[in-house]
Amino acid sequence: MSNAADVSKSPGRISAMFDAIAPRYDFLNHVLSAGIDRYWRMRAIRSLRLTGRERVLDVCTGTADLAIAARTATPGAARVVGVDFAGAMLGIGREKLMRAGLADAVTLVRGDATRIPAADASVDAVTVAFGIRNVDDVPAACREMRRVLKRGGALAILEFAIPTMPIVRTGYLMYFRHILPAIGRLVSRHSAAYGYLPDSVGTFATPDQLMETLRASGFVDVAAVRMTFGIVFLYTARRGA
Repeated sequence: MSNAADVSKSPGRISAMFDAIAPRYDFLNHVLSAGIDRYWRMRAIRSLRLTGRERVLDVCTGTADLAIAARTATPGAARVVGVDFAGAMLGIGREKLMRAGLADAVTLVRGDATRIPAADASVDAVTVAFGIRNVDDVPAACREMRRVLKRGGALAILEFAIPTMPIVRTGYLMYFRHILPAIGRLVSRHSAAYGYLPDSVGTFATPDQLMETLRASGFVDVAAVRMTFGIVFLYTARRGA
């Protein structure tokens, strides 16, 4: 386990950390999750029940994997905007969009999840993949996501959790606290980022707590779906009246 418990989430610290690991971020995501991250994103987009006409906002978009999944789903969103405050991560994302011929349909914008650069009630759906725990003020981000959603608009959040099944929990914690940080440090050559990951998950809100935050922020039909033995949850909700 990492020795430090430095899980401070000031925007400057978090953006600098993710900028530093941006060149190897996608590779490590796929390797460290054994490719299951693609399935998690597919489930999140499927929960939106897109028809091909929607405008989707992807918050904490990083290198735009979920934004791309929203556009390329069948049916996919008509338009996607991804927001993140890590400039190097967005740069990687823009390169991916250019290679995929998606630059006209997916726009990436630098911005903060607690001050989303979008008008009130301007999008049909909001997504977040593994970024909500990195936000310094989660309730403020949830209120912002509700603000930009149209009435009845859908929300889908993917986030890590600590499994509760004893056997799974033991093996997962061994991997998460020792093996994953070691591989991450070796490949990314960044000592802090992959120590921060297990610390940030371990100190983040429980599924029940995050669902309560969403309800307090004005979301309805809030639900949490356990995936892959409880190491990831898919939170879904709609903007209320």
